[in-house]
Amino acid sequence: MTKFNSLRLLFSSLVLVGSLSAAHAFDLSSPDMAKDKAIDQKFSFKGFGCTGENLSPALAWSDPPAGTRSFAVFVHDPDARTGGAGFWHWMVIDIPATTLSLAQGAGDHSNKSLPKGARQIANDFGVQSYGGPCPPQGDGAHHYVFTVYALKIAKLELPETPTASLAGFMTNMNALGSATFTATYGR
Repeated sequence: MTKFNSLRLLFSSLVLVGSLSAAHAFDLSSPDMAKDKAIDQKFSFKGFGCTGENLSPALAWSDPPAGTRSFAVFVHDPDARTGGAGFWHWMVIDIPATTLSLAQGAGDHSNKSLPKGARQIANDFGVQSYGGPCPPQGDGAHHYVFTVYALKIAKLELPETPTASLAGFMTNMNALGSATFTATYGR
């Protein structure tokens, strides 16, 4: 085999391995919104001058890391004027490892559409449910970061009413990996 053919074979093998790895990447998506695009009005908050339906979007994830025992889903606005902390819009923890999606509206107060065992942490609106985007009028578009975390434990050991920071810390300490996308909203 010539040196050229050996290099070509090596390159082809690397491309194949790279393609297989990319095909099995942990991914998060939503049929209700596109990455890096504006969020529809119906998913925005109802209150504080916003007139949305406060409906949580459907989310789906695929190819979580091996060893995943549960998931957590967070929605965060890093652009909120809070002195650097951003604003937590939704936090769901203890989602069973067999769950690979949340239906549209799963973030309502009733918790009826969440998988058994999953629970919502109070968001920065002070409620245990989804709180849609509602940046200040004229503030420009804010970025809303949707993230699913694959966790190595089945349940986070948290107090009954943890802060968002504690839930975030414990989630990150037990994460095997995460998948994310960002969408925007302004008014």
